[in-house]
Amino acid sequence: MNYRENLHTDILHKHPHQECVRCVMDTSDPWIEFDEHGVCNHCKMYDSYIAELGTPDEKMSELNSLVAHLKNAGKGKEYDCIMGLSGGVDSSYLAWYAVKQLGLRPLAVHVDAGWNSELAVNNIQNIVQRLNLDLHTVVMDWEEIKDLQQAYFRSGTANLDVPQDHAFIASLYREARKYGIKDILSGGNMQTESILPAAWGYDAGDPKSLLAIHKKFGKHQLKHFPIHSTFDKLIYYPLIRKMRTHRPLEWIDYNKFAAKKILMKELGWRDYGGKHYESVFTKFFQAHYLPAKFGYDKRKAHLASLVVSGQMTKEEAKIELEFPLYNPIELNEDKIFWTKKLGLNMLEYERIMAESPRFYSDYPSNDNLYKWMRKNLHFLSGIYKKFR
Repeated sequence: MNYRENLHTDILHKHPHQECVRCVMDTSDPWIEFDEHGVCNHCKMYDSYIAELGTPDEKMSELNSLVAHLKNAGKGKEYDCIMGLSGGVDSSYLAWYAVKQLGLRPLAVHVDAGWNSELAVNNIQNIVQRLNLDLHTVVMDWEEIKDLQQAYFRSGTANLDVPQDHAFIASLYREARKYGIKDILSGGNMQTESILPAAWGYDAGDPKSLLAIHKKFGKHQLKHFPIHSTFDKLIYYPLIRKMRTHRPLEWIDYNKFAAKKILMKELGWRDYGGKHYESVFTKFFQAHYLPAKFGYDKRKAHLASLVVSGQMTKEEAKIELEFPLYNPIELNEDKIFWTKKLGLNMLEYERIMAESPRFYSDYPSNDNLYKWMRKNLHFLSGIYKKFR
């Protein structure tokens, strides 16, 4: 769906259509900004971040220092770091690179939120077997996470993936604490996911937002769902436990297409389609809910990231965007599966989809706190460094 054809376009998209001259982001991001040459703020942020990472030699030095630190910290222990494993490209390649290229011994953690595709399960099994990794699978209480996902759908906000993502964050930190591991490896990287408009979602790590939406729209008490509290996020894990998250893929020449070939050859990995489509819930949310209710096509952000990092031309990205998000038969099948698994009847589903979109700012959150922290980042960084 073209965002200009969305029923709620007057609410969501207030600017005349304009597309970045460099990438494929456009005014479907209501907060996008362009300079006098037509280059968007996302491209400029990417350039600034990449410059801060340093030269190839400087990045390699950072990586070597990290590996030396991890191996030293892991002496006499079963693991020297911990990482999440979803079966997607980034986490799968990180696992391969950490073991085969860096000689690390990560503990792999997978959070089963009840929506794994068969391909994702097979990918994870192949990865842990061929890399000889220990895998800890944390299974979410289905009734509780279903209730949270229902609550988010009823809230009308954009990021329906918050319950899953919050559970991933909280569970990974808890497993790290359980095994005395202080270093987390993340597959996050600027090469393939530098662009994601803030207007299209909200921080999954904000417990205040999650609990506020659940309080208003949820029906069951959360007795087992792991909450990553504000205290956990800002004080306990970084300052008391002295835990750190590292993004090694940003220090290497990480190419998504080359990574897929390596994974297929070395680990028997199989492609599942779109970014984050290893989750059936996420596939439907990204490929139908967001475009239909908000006019947001997340492929633009994903492809724009590949364009600015030089892994794809703008013309190639434009061709990709011409393909439909769903074929009609598959969409109908997934809609029936998605609503049935969530415990929604089709009348309620259609009613919620027809309602005007809501924004995370319509509900209580830590957004102002996080904005203050970003504004005072250098001051706070000095405090955190003292606790290292």
